[in-house]
Amino acid sequence: MNYFLWTIGCQMNFADSRQAAEELERIGYQEAGRPEDADLIVLNTCVVRQSAEDKVVGRLTSLLGLKRRRPALRLAVMGCFVNEIPELEQRYPWVDAFIKPSDVPALIDLAQQQAAGSEMDVNEIRIPQSEFPVSAGVPISQGCDHLCTYCIVRLRRGPEVSRSVQEIILEVRRLVARGVKEVTLLGQNVDSYGRDLSPASSPPQVGGTEGGRHPDLADLLARVHEVEGLERIRFLTSHPADMTDKLIEMAARLPKVCEHMEVPVQSGDDAVLRRMGRGYTVAQYRNLVARIREAMPGVGVATDVIVGFPGETRSQFEATYRLLEALRFDMVHVAAYSPRPDTPAERLADDVAPGEKERRRQDVDSLQERIVGEINAQLRDQTVEVLVEGRHKGKWR
Repeated sequence: MNYFLWTIGCQMNFADSRQAAEELERIGYQEAGRPEDADLIVLNTCVVRQSAEDKVVGRLTSLLGLKRRRPALRLAVMGCFVNEIPELEQRYPWVDAFIKPSDVPALIDLAQQQAAGSEMDVNEIRIPQSEFPVSAGVPISQGCDHLCTYCIVRLRRGPEVSRSVQEIILEVRRLVARGVKEVTLLGQNVDSYGRDLSPASSPPQVGGTEGGRHPDLADLLARVHEVEGLERIRFLTSHPADMTDKLIEMAARLPKVCEHMEVPVQSGDDAVLRRMGRGYTVAQYRNLVARIREAMPGVGVATDVIVGFPGETRSQFEATYRLLEALRFDMVHVAAYSPRPDTPAERLADDVAPGEKERRRQDVDSLQERIVGEINAQLRDQTVEVLVEGRHKGKWR
């Protein structure tokens, strides 16, 4: 039997899909190149922005005809699109199962039920033969305890729940045994990792940790760094209010940790940051970036920006523009604000016109294109180490 997996959204979703594909292949499924050749179709979804939700709905609608032609086909939807399941079942009756975000075991249960009705031996455990990536994401926590007013993630994934250090290390070792050279530790907010864990989850040898307190991300980095055969470590997404000097110093000290930080700022204006519920000021953010760059010379810093948030004036956007111009990030992920259902920001007037949002987004893109060009030009005539992940559209990536 064959499966087809479609994924959209954050790296957490792609990590979940990687795990789902591996588990499906372990029970005998094989990957199909297109939905028409699959017995099981899985959509791993995102609704962080309206554009992502529109793509999910479009994909769901496009599969209705295939489901009618092949009633035995099983269609499962997982990820952040899944919220009020009875309502979704009424809107999309051709979907066989709606599965909460990251609930891979529930998906495998569905697959095993399908396989049990076929001639496939569900008791046979197979070693997946598909090519394994050289870089893989490893979820270290799910959910988030922050209350950013625009964000739907907490509503869909719940409060933060951390995995144990031991469980994470076992997964990293398994991935390295499959050929993975780089892991990215993933969480909606990786910097607060471990706050919900008991002190017993932090053995004394973890990064020199003393007993009696919970493990944190710095401790986890030290433990992951010990895994033989692993060459690179990354982590995301960080929250400026939670990134500690201990974490910065540990990242700077460990050779396997890449000189790269994802530190979302979202806005360069304090009033907008307060309406967003971000919990820091522009001055505090500037100070954080300065501390990172001082500890890790040559570090690449990336950020996220939302333009057109409710009430954002032209002058407030220009403050964001000036901040990006001054701090010169290596990458800026910019998005125009779109209201998300049931979030506090949805109750605010979405008073920045769509055309103005798009102009601001393009202004940021143009600025960043110039800055990145200047940063990249400094690499001319230099020899640097790179990790080749594969080919994309005929070019090495």
